[in-house]
Amino acid sequence: MASKPKRVPVMTTDEEAEAFLEQDLSDLDFSQFKPLNWEALPKSARINMRLPEALMDALKARAAQRGIPYQRLIREALEREVKGSSA
Repeated sequence: MASKPKRVPVMTTDEEAEAFLEQDLSDLDFSQFKPLNWEALPKSARINMRLPEALMDALKARAAQRGIPYQRLIREALEREVKGSSA
């Protein structure tokens, strides 16, 4: 009889996560994972700027289409500019 695929348990510490990853995960059920948009760096600096209302409305609409907060959309645009990429 085939064994039931492993599920990822709820983990609350780094130690629990490390212990989970040290085991054989070849029968892990990967269907339980979903794509996650996340940003690893802490946000400690603030900016305050004025924008034309039409631009702000357009930013909020574009962010809503992508399902992200408009501040993240602005931050992504700034990061792309600093990196010098167009994508």
